[in-house]
Amino acid sequence: MIRKILPGAILTVAVFAVVSLGGSIRAATAGNISPRVLAETANGGGTEALVVLKEQADLSPAANLHNKLEKRRYVVNTLQDVAERTQRPIVSFLRRHKIRYHPFYIVNMIEVTGDRALMLQLAARSDVDRIDANPYARTALPIRTHADSSSRTDSGAHINTVEWNVEQVHAPEVWALGYKGKGLVVASADTGVQWDHPALKLHYRGWKRNKVNHNYNWHDAVANERVPFDPYGHGTFTASEMVGDDGQGNQVGVAPGAKWIACRNMDANGTGSPARYTECFEYLMAPYPYNHPKKGNPALAADSINNSWICPASEGCNWDTLLKIVDAVRAAGIFPAMAAGNSGSNCSTVDTPPAIYRSAVSVGALDSSNNIADFSSRGPVTVDNSNRLKPNLSAPGVNIRGAVPGNGYESGWSGTSMAAPHLAGGVALLWEAKRSLDGDVSKTESIVTHSAQHLQTTEDCGGTQGKIPNDTYGWGLLDLRKAVKAQ
Repeated sequence: MIRKILPGAILTVAVFAVVSLGGSIRAATAGNISPRVLAETANGGGTEALVVLKEQADLSPAANLHNKLEKRRYVVNTLQDVAERTQRPIVSFLRRHKIRYHPFYIVNMIEVTGDRALMLQLAARSDVDRIDANPYARTALPIRTHADSSSRTDSGAHINTVEWNVEQVHAPEVWALGYKGKGLVVASADTGVQWDHPALKLHYRGWKRNKVNHNYNWHDAVANERVPFDPYGHGTFTASEMVGDDGQGNQVGVAPGAKWIACRNMDANGTGSPARYTECFEYLMAPYPYNHPKKGNPALAADSINNSWICPASEGCNWDTLLKIVDAVRAAGIFPAMAAGNSGSNCSTVDTPPAIYRSAVSVGALDSSNNIADFSSRGPVTVDNSNRLKPNLSAPGVNIRGAVPGNGYESGWSGTSMAAPHLAGGVALLWEAKRSLDGDVSKTESIVTHSAQHLQTTEDCGGTQGKIPNDTYGWGLLDLRKAVKAQ
């Protein structure tokens, strides 16, 4: 699918006189147009919206494919075929009237810019399921502290240079077995990355033979910048937790043998939107050269994606807007690691996409004593009436040290944003050690949950007090050593 943004004025009501007044309009607005879209198009206003089509691809046959590349190609091709066939009439209409649009295929959906009349016209179509909002939603980012640009050096005596949180999930014991994530690719969907940070440069897939090539390795869904950058630092930090190691004593990452790629889905304030999040998921499932999405190649997809962001209902995100997108990522054999959220300590505070989904593997935050952080969101998930257990796992997420832009490092970062990368990077270790798991997300999820260090809780969220799993810790602390050794 080609990203296509056509300049043009927002259409007027007169163009859509075919939409009758009275009951039919009320039925359309009440039934399948987001209240936020209606509010933003009141009094002649215009907005961005997401036109979700009724026909969605059936990806269930992908579960029967055991070759990772076959699985990814099947999923991408199936999604593209359905989108290209069913979107053609709508795209023709949008082009004819010079309406701004951006088609997606990872979910059969088109982003449009228009007024109330356009939304009514699209909602009345028999091939359209609903019109969702595309709000600009903010993820609260950790407060930056002073960066320490120094590198640790070994003065002769043995010095343990591995960060405590990396040891807490037993990654060094997996390294000792010969597995550091070689041959696997992890992805950052975040505020960007300083690609040439000493902790990250040698691990960037775009850096080879002392030359850099950002094609297929970096995409900016916010500003379309060709070269990776990170105006805040959140993405650089979380990427370093996955793979960071500068060879000078700063061993901050779980899988230093893996490569990384990235897609920028949030600006410097942590603000993204469902369309930006979708664009990044689509890119990481089939990366492409700069401004050439038709050349997407699923053979270059990420193996796991770290998602340290949320899309809260308080800022206009519907709970199910991103559901089929995360389902598609998982169907493609790409591991979806999600931050559980920082809305604790009350129960049922895992309440935002994408952490709430069954297809997401959500991670809560622990301190160095394996206590759950007060801010870490708890389950069960009630926003979708599922009563689903969440989080699935827990990992260190309090007072973490990692890389930040400017070639430095900072300590003291806390959040489930810091917990999720342990899992996203840990998958690379596990898949290198157990090639039969490579691309099998369900078996991988089963292994990492059932091999976790069990942590019981006195909290009575979801009636799981004293039980394993529970809605505070999930199955417990991620233990990569036990996961690799599991039969």
